[in-house]
Amino acid sequence: MTTPRISFEFFPPQTLDASFRLWETAQVLAPLQPEFVSVTYGAGGTTRKLTHEAVGAIHKNYGLNVAAHLTCVEATKAETMEIVNAYADVGVTEIVALRGDPPKGSAGFTPHPDGFASSVELIEALAEDGRFTIRCGAYPEPHPEATDSLADVRWLKRKVEAGATSAITQFFFEADTFFRFRDACVKEGIEAKIIPGILPIQSWKGAKKFAQSCGTSIPAWVEEAFEAATRDDREQLLATALCTELCDKLIEGGVEDLQFYTLNRPTLTRDVCHALGVTPETVLENVA
Repeated sequence: MTTPRISFEFFPPQTLDASFRLWETAQVLAPLQPEFVSVTYGAGGTTRKLTHEAVGAIHKNYGLNVAAHLTCVEATKAETMEIVNAYADVGVTEIVALRGDPPKGSAGFTPHPDGFASSVELIEALAEDGRFTIRCGAYPEPHPEATDSLADVRWLKRKVEAGATSAITQFFFEADTFFRFRDACVKEGIEAKIIPGILPIQSWKGAKKFAQSCGTSIPAWVEEAFEAATRDDREQLLATALCTELCDKLIEGGVEDLQFYTLNRPTLTRDVCHALGVTPETVLENVA
């Protein structure tokens, strides 16, 4: 089996304990030499300053290629481009350009009157700036705001035409979900790389809530398996097995890159990567 290229998503800490957890996560996963690591924004851009600090620290202390998240929420165009300049100043060369989630408690996304109205506008501005590799998001299952089953494919095409060179998907539970989306993108003429987003399930209760909020369907067999595993205190064992199996199927289907949503908890992600053949030893062998 081909060893995949990997990347990891982290989120910025908001407490001292969370800071220790992030640095532990980076320390555990850095030896796997990911292609890049991404650092998120909070809903409504609430962690903007923290994201910038985390991006700089991870890049400086661990030598990792950081793809910083950037959103359109609650900021003018000038403020957003100030953040872009700050990223460049700390050595960032990649950005994950997203519309972003609206602030908690709001009815939906409302563009700032002087801001970017969509991820497409943001990507266009970054492409014109010319200093960054631009990644974007993609939905293999309909986004909660999608008007029809192919709306997300058409929107991804617009983002690629605007300047994005790769897309990272929302997480999903079955490989066929990704393959159907990939096939639809090819049919639409999208040539950019599409990287599956993988969620190692740290908590089934938390994963269910996350899935419901972002439109990810939960197959009955997955729910039944986790409910049984939770009763028998085998949740982590099942999570590792199912995540590894999902990745295996994706790789068998031609996928070469995987991004893991770590939730700043490294153990499960590390174990899955090891099962896929991504270890510090294999990384060194590939370099040699």
